[in-house]
Amino acid sequence: MRAVSKRYLILIALLQIIFTFSQQNISGKIVDDDHNSMNAVLVFNSTKNIKSYSNISGYYSIEAQENNEIRFIKEGFYRIDKIVKKETFNSQTDIQLVRAETLIQEVKIGYKPSGNLTKDSKHLDDSKKVASLKSSINDYMKSELNEPLPKSEVPKSFQGHNFYEGQVDVIKVLGAAIGLIKKATGTKITTPNYVETQDFLAKVKTDVDLSMFKKYGMSEERIDHFLTYAEKVNHLSKKYRKDFNAARILSELQTAFAEYSKLNKLSD
Repeated sequence: MRAVSKRYLILIALLQIIFTFSQQNISGKIVDDDHNSMNAVLVFNSTKNIKSYSNISGYYSIEAQENNEIRFIKEGFYRIDKIVKKETFNSQTDIQLVRAETLIQEVKIGYKPSGNLTKDSKHLDDSKKVASLKSSINDYMKSELNEPLPKSEVPKSFQGHNFYEGQVDVIKVLGAAIGLIKKATGTKITTPNYVETQDFLAKVKTDVDLSMFKKYGMSEERIDHFLTYAEKVNHLSKKYRKDFNAARILSELQTAFAEYSKLNKLSD
């Protein structure tokens, strides 16, 4: 009986040691780039799918094991990912989050008119090289062809009998009529001004489902930045502000986001 009791105690001790090592935590303090304590920072163990938050003094603690991936996420700051190493458990793991920059579009100041027509006209006219190039292109477009263009057609000797020869092609007539109607009634595409562009982007945020972009940890400010990027690249307001199509706009946003995520190093 004594031998059995001794083995039983040894087994309990081993189980306690295993449990203690399996339930290890990592902890530390989170500060910003000015070394100020940061509270309410999301600390996410993506390997075990558990999370916690830093307290008002910036301190955090989360359960982890070796090789777990820990993410530190705060709106307005770049995310930091850490892989837990064996030595991580022997010391405090402090984190410094860097504030994300807000990109401001470059403003180019054009020429300010002086009121002197002779002086101002020099700045408004094309340069000599541009004017010369335009003149050369116009002359070329107006000139006659030096050689006849080859016709891309099958020789008549190889063609079968044309049963429609001499008859009116009704389909072509209808197609031409429909094309004229669409041209007359279609929405004319024009370049929007600043107010029209801003109104269009606001409508995109309310009428288009942008939830898929939030899984990348994008805040409202970051989504606004992305929409400005997509507008600049794809000219969305010019194409859709008069003929709003949420499905097509979302498709173009998804295409633009593929390049945007690479430029801004975003990941799932």
